Amino acid sequence: MLTSSLLLTRRVYKPLVTYFVRETVHRQTSFHPDFNLFKCHLLSVWNFIMDNVSVIAVFTLSGLRDIANYRVILFVLTLLCYCVIWLVNVTIIVTVIVDKKLHEPMYIFLCNLCVNGLYGTAAFYPKFLYDLLSTTHVISYAGCLLQGFVLHSAVAADFSLLALMAYDRYVAICRPLVYHSLMTTQKISIFVFFAWLIPFYLLLMSTITTATSRLCGSHIPRIYCVNWLIANLACSASVARNVIPAFNYTFYVGHVVFVFWSYVYLIKTCQSSKENWNKFMQTCVPHLFSLTVVVVSLLFDMLYMRFGSKEIAQNVENFMAMEFLLIPPIMNPLMYGLKLTKIRKRVLNFICGKSSTFRLKS
Repeated sequence: MLTSSLLLTRRVYKPLVTYFVRETVHRQTSFHPDFNLFKCHLLSVWNFIMDNVSVIAVFTLSGLRDIANYRVILFVLTLLCYCVIWLVNVTIIVTVIVDKKLHEPMYIFLCNLCVNGLYGTAAFYPKFLYDLLSTTHVISYAGCLLQGFVLHSAVAADFSLLALMAYDRYVAICRPLVYHSLMTTQKISIFVFFAWLIPFYLLLMSTITTATSRLCGSHIPRIYCVNWLIANLACSASVARNVIPAFNYTFYVGHVVFVFWSYVYLIKTCQSSKENWNKFMQTCVPHLFSLTVVVVSLLFDMLYMRFGSKEIAQNVENFMAMEFLLIPPIMNPLMYGLKLTKIRKRVLNFICGKSSTFRLKS
């Protein structure tokens, strides 16, 4: 019904606007005969845009079709999880910003990782909470593209920041004498800038490629928008639509390979020194755990999305889709907050200070 009405609107709208463009150009060129070539080019461009623009105005999300009986419970649990995500991430961010002793490369990268966790989850949880209380689960065309862009760019930025943290640990443990000359404030700023810029640029190109495709469907079998699923709705195949995602996947798989290679090298190096091994266990184990959680969560989701069976229960499918938006944003700050001594002491001092102040006032 929706698609047929949109097609009818396009059949009525296109001739009217095309007539208006033709008349406007004709009147302008009647005074300037030399602009006939310009008129031809303009009309050609207009016809191309009208023929290739997507007629889909909204997408239907079908991941929440069987939740009527426990809608309120899911809403409360999801809201609680989102509040926990904000609490633990903001705690780490504020702690690193306020305490000047934590203005070191590892903690700066960790702070950006927590900011990225809030950025990525902001594209999912508010919309998901709204859908849980709504009977219709739809999202606008622009909103779907924006959600896909934010979710994909957040995942890509996660890998970029984790790769930077691996490089920081490699230099700190394997080349300690040149650590401060390699990890200067200026270089850290450049590293962080490109860790955000490159994911944004790569995913923007992917989103633009998806947005320029003409779509022949509006049904997305998920609880949120994914560029790959939107691209599958395209009426025809496109080389750019396959090449750009393939490059992005290869680029970030290279990040994962680099991180695991650096840790294999770190383990070999630290085995000969007890001091280095203690440093590795304290600072590198949380990082390695974070990377493993992100990779496993995404791997399960991507493999199921492409090769999964349709016989899997909808609840299991939804959990697999939410896994990388639930576990890493909570576990990353908790792991670093509990394992890194400086952050743990700073947070505990703040909590104990507040509680003692409260007792004195009472």
